[in-house]
Amino acid sequence: MAAVGIALGLLARIVRILTWILVAIIVLAIVFAVLEANRHNVIVSTVGDVAKSLVGPFDRLFTPPDPKVRIAVNWGVAALVYLLVGLLIASLIARAGAMLRLRGDRRDDA
Repeated sequence: MAAVGIALGLLARIVRILTWILVAIIVLAIVFAVLEANRHNVIVSTVGDVAKSLVGPFDRLFTPPDPKVRIAVNWGVAALVYLLVGLLIASLIARAGAMLRLRGDRRDDA
């Protein structure tokens, strides 16, 4: 039981790291769009492409006339949702792992 709990703790950490990476990609793409970074640059285009695939369902959530504002708002909402959901999932996994570690420790003591 304790080994599974430790594995779940590691999984929770991985989920947190992946969540922050995805959020960072989206935020970086927002910064690139708002500051009008050169779209022909390999880094800018790659980050933009990855972010665009991540924020698909949120892309036209709000439709302000300025395209920079539209990207900042819609992609910002997407980044916030990714952050909240990812950290919630990581927290639930970590709690499950902690409970299993506690059960394993109690059995070892008995």
